[in-house]
Amino acid sequence: MYTKEIEITLAQLAKDLLSRLQQQQLLQSIDETLDALRRVISYNDWRYYVQSEPVISDYEYDQLFAWLKKLEQEHPELITADSPTQRVAKGLTKEFVTVPHLVPMLSLENSYNADDLLDWDRKAREASGLAEIEYCIEPKFDGASISLIYENDQLTRGATRGDGVAGEDITVNIKQIRSIPLSARFSKYGIHQIEIRGEVLINKNTFAAFNEKRIADNLPPLANPRNAASGSLRMVDPNEVAKRGLEAFLYHMSFHTMNPGQTEPAALTTHSGTLELLSTLGFRSPAKEKKVVKGIQAVIDHCLWFENERDNLPYEIDGMVVKVNDYQLQDKLGMTTHHPRWAIAYKFKARQATSKLRAVEFQVGRTGSITPVAKIDPVPIGGVTVGSISLFNEEVIKEKDLKLGDMVLVERAGDVIPYIVKSVADLRDGTEQDIVFPTHCPVCHDKLVKPAEESVWRCTNINCEAQVVERMIHFVSKDAMDIKSFGESNVRKFFSLGLLKEIPGIYELDFEKIGQLEGFGKKSLTNLETAIAQSKTQPLHRLIFGLGIRYVGETTAKTLANAVTHIMDLQNWTEEQILALEDIGPKVAGSIRSFFANADNIAMLNKLAALGINMENTKKSSNESGNLSGQTFLFTGTLHKLKRSDAEELVEKEGGKIVSGVSSKLNYLVVGEEAGSKLEKAKKINTIKILTEEEFIQLLNINI
Repeated sequence: MYTKEIEITLAQLAKDLLSRLQQQQLLQSIDETLDALRRVISYNDWRYYVQSEPVISDYEYDQLFAWLKKLEQEHPELITADSPTQRVAKGLTKEFVTVPHLVPMLSLENSYNADDLLDWDRKAREASGLAEIEYCIEPKFDGASISLIYENDQLTRGATRGDGVAGEDITVNIKQIRSIPLSARFSKYGIHQIEIRGEVLINKNTFAAFNEKRIADNLPPLANPRNAASGSLRMVDPNEVAKRGLEAFLYHMSFHTMNPGQTEPAALTTHSGTLELLSTLGFRSPAKEKKVVKGIQAVIDHCLWFENERDNLPYEIDGMVVKVNDYQLQDKLGMTTHHPRWAIAYKFKARQATSKLRAVEFQVGRTGSITPVAKIDPVPIGGVTVGSISLFNEEVIKEKDLKLGDMVLVERAGDVIPYIVKSVADLRDGTEQDIVFPTHCPVCHDKLVKPAEESVWRCTNINCEAQVVERMIHFVSKDAMDIKSFGESNVRKFFSLGLLKEIPGIYELDFEKIGQLEGFGKKSLTNLETAIAQSKTQPLHRLIFGLGIRYVGETTAKTLANAVTHIMDLQNWTEEQILALEDIGPKVAGSIRSFFANADNIAMLNKLAALGINMENTKKSSNESGNLSGQTFLFTGTLHKLKRSDAEELVEKEGGKIVSGVSSKLNYLVVGEEAGSKLEKAKKINTIKILTEEEFIQLLNINI
């Protein structure tokens, strides 16, 4: 894109502009100054985002950008479509319109071993009549597929892959990706309209830093770079997209209109030439990562070599893409309705490792469920050291024929969740021992039971210490009574020291004794005491959820709270009455009825009432007169100005109702960051109004 001479000229021009900036001194004219600023900033975007070799500091870049922005604001008639300032979005995206691709974006046939590649090569050679074929191999980036359209050198549209035939128009978000040029000189080759395919992804280090910031801001971390990239492309606020540090690799060009009689560019006769041309035009392409080879054995060798090198790349890849390099031969081979016959994806093996199974611990959950947890020799898998793996239940142990002392094959599902694939029985030497599932609770030693319809063994002793601790951890948690400064570690510490024995004990703590413990200064002690006192006034649904009734989640807890005046009303409700409530089935109703029929649970509730905890539905009488009375709401994605629980409470305070899913009964879907399938379903129901977080705040007419 830039010759050495042009780069030297632009570097000198940058210095000149920075010098003139101090005195606000223009070049010969405003037009010349604006043109110079745009060229210098675009050049530095390319150096920074494509070449990863900046030539000026971030501060100097920001100064030049601010000057360009100021001059364009003073002379709006001189703004050009490809100005760097036009990446900056104005406002939120109301919806993403579905648009057709100029050429369908087909899937790729997958291969998982050398035999698959050999078979694919055989078919290609037979169809082509050639004894040997030249292939181009490139990394299969694990990101989100996009399609870009340039017309008369200007970026006019960016879209998601969608179903391959049509995708969503995300042009405003595509413009936030600085490695994608807003203009490129296709006209130099006589091309007026062209469609380019590529992949949007997030650098591993950028992703790690972004997650660290989210955690520091008390936001949940994103699952993995691929999901983060895909979700970012569909965010309703383009300015948030810009903060994600997205990058794009472009790897396919399909031109549609050219000058009459124009000869096809020589570079576009091969796939490898296309990658080089894209790089020349200022795009980031896998030109450096590609390899052109003759024959399938060279392909196999390179794929196997690259699989061992994958962790050294700054991006996540899940395989290699092998393409017939010659475009004329590609046309001859053609394609099916699903995939081209001239390309195939070689998928890397899932992240696996072997380790020795040393022990199995049996953990007791809040509802008494017994979960076996395998303890293996710590082993690194995909950059994470794994030492503990859930075995879920007794059936899993039997199905996988696991024994203590076994060598086991461990895999990270989706490169995230570790699980044991199988035992390596051939390596047994006779010293292995059967894993004996306990018949009695490992904590309280009560006999375990397994209901006929379940695969999980349970301890039914509600006074079991393990369950008591887990219930208290749940009770103080953010989504339950939200007692800040408490947390799991303090629950376990106070319990082990005998300072806390049951849920009501949370409100009877001896703060004088706690103040003598290490780590509890005057300020932290005051914060804890204040948080506990404030939790006494939490709304009823939080208390119901905090009780940990089996199968009762947050939404069901709200349904129950809205149906009664006092929590003790539920003691007299029949199972049939509970079943009559919205979205409550027989299993949930039975669990609720059992809880309120238990004398120990009623005694605990009476004690909490005596300690001053709110037991009443204080909103019941006022709900009907609220501004949102009769309206239903559902939230999806991550909100930034409000916590989800706070937003839901605001709705309920105004008489609105929170529902658990998308249906024709839903009036409003409030969409935050990383919105998922609920948004897609809602778009198909015309009666549902879709709001951004900002629009939701405006609807309630509140100041945040």
